[in-house]
Amino acid sequence: MIKKLSKNVVRQRRHARVREKISGTAECPRLCVYRSNANIEAQIIDDVKGVTLAHVSSVALKLEQGGNIEASSKVGEAIAKAASTKNIKKVVFDRGGYAYHGRVKALAEAARKAGLEF
Repeated sequence: MIKKLSKNVVRQRRHARVREKISGTAECPRLCVYRSNANIEAQIIDDVKGVTLAHVSSVALKLEQGGNIEASSKVGEAIAKAASTKNIKKVVFDRGGYAYHGRVKALAEAARKAGLEF
């Protein structure tokens, strides 16, 4: 009998495949997205040093509804502002194994609009 894998296990495998190909450096760090049902998070990571350079989440912004598209766009704007304070203009986007639509797309577009390049 074939055992069906959970959606999260499949997402983690997809994310591992993507992570084999992309990596963040000091010149061009990685913008990593994590979303749960209730919240969304974004981190800017230098994989060479293994350091998180900036982190923003809907919890840190104290948004009432953290799991919707509006919250995602606010997190995208905030991560772009946090990156600009650290003189980061160019990043590599890591969607975390999630499909590029909905909240992930809203975060990415808001970050682009606020000045990040990827």
